[in-house]
Amino acid sequence: MKIALVTDAWLPQVNGVVTTLLELVRDLESRQHQVLVIHPGQFKTKPCPGYAGIDLAQRPRELLSRQLDDFVPDAIHVATEGPLGWAARGYCRRNKLQFTTAFHTKFPEILNSALRVPLWLGYALFRYFHKYSAGIMVPTQGVLEMLRARGFKNLRGWTHGVDTDLFRFHGSARIYPPLDKIERPVSLFVGRVSYEKNIKAFLEMDTPGTKVVCGVGPLEESLKSRYPGVRWLGLLPRDELAMVYAAADVFVFPSRSETFGLVMLEAMACGTPVAAYPVDGPLEVLNASEGAKGGVLHEDLKQAFADALQVPRWQARERAMDFSWAAAGKLFQAHLVPARSSSSS
Repeated sequence: MKIALVTDAWLPQVNGVVTTLLELVRDLESRQHQVLVIHPGQFKTKPCPGYAGIDLAQRPRELLSRQLDDFVPDAIHVATEGPLGWAARGYCRRNKLQFTTAFHTKFPEILNSALRVPLWLGYALFRYFHKYSAGIMVPTQGVLEMLRARGFKNLRGWTHGVDTDLFRFHGSARIYPPLDKIERPVSLFVGRVSYEKNIKAFLEMDTPGTKVVCGVGPLEESLKSRYPGVRWLGLLPRDELAMVYAAADVFVFPSRSETFGLVMLEAMACGTPVAAYPVDGPLEVLNASEGAKGGVLHEDLKQAFADALQVPRWQARERAMDFSWAAAGKLFQAHLVPARSSSSS
């Protein structure tokens, strides 16, 4: 099958959406599908307003149209709601083609935090963007139900996976040389240092040991000066990131607005239990319906951290093993629709 994947999130960006799409493409190509990825690196770009480190394509309509005309895809998936997403949506509408979309990120919440855009307005815009989608792929049941309540149609559940070979299990916290001589327990945050991650809840926890942050983002410099006792590691290659996960005693996930939270799976795959709020993302990743596996959910993040210290590392790994990219790729393919009525999958 020839699959066109249109995304505003791609390398060199580093985030859960990019990781998800890279792994998805790898899985699809391993099963002999031909995938065309249309991404910002193929266009002239400009920085995203209010969100440093994210570059957006400028005036992509003409080049994107040529790429899709030349490729003649059997299926078209629009992964994001940025300029490329809107251009692909318009192309499909003009040419009477069916397409699927995905809801990876709660951008209305980000717009509300960063630019004070009212939530109702953000969701109205996104509801309009997804209006003609033949299937909106959503990573958790909680987010699916939230979108349904907000009037979104054609919702499809689509979970994600984790690379359990890269993120190897360790039965005890490992030594990561840059963090060798620090006080334990080590609590770890991995992600963009930005508005929607609620990182201040992590930084302000009154907990023993050492806090470690791995990531960059628009709030990084201001938070570094306010929290000098925190170890800031910046952006690391993924093989080194696996070493950091394995060196932590607890992975703290303070976000209340994530649709999934792939970093939790990566930490658990290494054996590091998770402390998080009982909200969308953590509720599903930790399987709260069966009592939370691989970590602890609590409205008091400090209490979640203390309790997570008691979770056996093998339990965290066991829960991570429930997620595979092979299963996620097959489910993604099942949700695709023929772009043209005469196409066959």
